[in-house]
Amino acid sequence: MKKYIAEFIGTFFLVLTIGCTVIPGAAGVIAPLAIGAALMVMIFAGGHVSGAHFNPAVTTAVFIRGRCDAKDVLPYWIAQVLAGVVAALVAVFLVGKSGTPMDISNVPAAFVAEFLFTFALAYVVVNSATAKGTSGNSFYGLAIGMTVMVGAFSVGAISGGAFNPAVAVGAAVMHLVKFSDIWLHIVADLAGGLVAGLTFKFLNPEDK
Repeated sequence: MKKYIAEFIGTFFLVLTIGCTVIPGAAGVIAPLAIGAALMVMIFAGGHVSGAHFNPAVTTAVFIRGRCDAKDVLPYWIAQVLAGVVAALVAVFLVGKSGTPMDISNVPAAFVAEFLFTFALAYVVVNSATAKGTSGNSFYGLAIGMTVMVGAFSVGAISGGAFNPAVAVGAAVMHLVKFSDIWLHIVADLAGGLVAGLTFKFLNPEDK
């Protein structure tokens, strides 16, 4: 139970940061930097409890890689998505309004953007936080948070920059994306996590 609570807390503060920085759109607030930093600190806070996935796509990659029990996958997903919804509601309450849904005009480009940067995120996670070669390092949280920041800066204007199905659901609740578009994030992001896990296994066959 403790690890599911840790997953909820980390995902909650990630999505809350997204809502409280993106919805107001205040001048001088750099949302991708805040979001990457929020993920980084929550990873350092909860990594020793749950592995700090905070993302169904990352849970998928870590499961495929062999470092997440099958019995934990669905509870992790539930905790993450529930946290995204609760955080979205709290963000709207704190900010006093919801956002304006992004118009994704080029669905193939958005799908590819989400897939590629979710792959990058999950690939960084499994290599920096689960690999034997990087065991005991102190940089994994920074590496993972920076990956999300880079992705948000690079393709946020194309896809919304979720790279996380739980974030996509939370963003839809906050009206930052359309509910009709979240399938794109869910499918592309889970596919990115799956491919990242398989890639790790191919490149590191001896790392069980």
